[in-house]
Amino acid sequence: MKKGMIKVSVLYPNGDGKTFDMDYYCNKHVPMVAGLLGDSVKGATVEKGLGGGAPDAPVPFLAMGNLYFDTIQAFENSFGPNADKIMADIPNFTNIESVIQISKVMI
Repeated sequence: MKKGMIKVSVLYPNGDGKTFDMDYYCNKHVPMVAGLLGDSVKGATVEKGLGGGAPDAPVPFLAMGNLYFDTIQAFENSFGPNADKIMADIPNFTNIESVIQISKVMI
């Protein structure tokens, strides 16, 4: 990804009783989202949490999904009309309430 792009991160916090199906997320949910959002998405990454900052510390986030766009408007214009379908798929892979962050790539 390049400087100035918009990054939309969806973070899935760890905790007691939290579940996350990484296979479904990578092979069904992310491709579905990419298909719905079309050419406005310039890239996507998925990260699996492995551990916390200290040795043997629990992982703070089980997973993170990142989508990259040229502008905030490109994200909003593509996501808005598809939000209901995207949100309806979430129970198929997790029971976690995600945390969303929109960022600007600086380097």
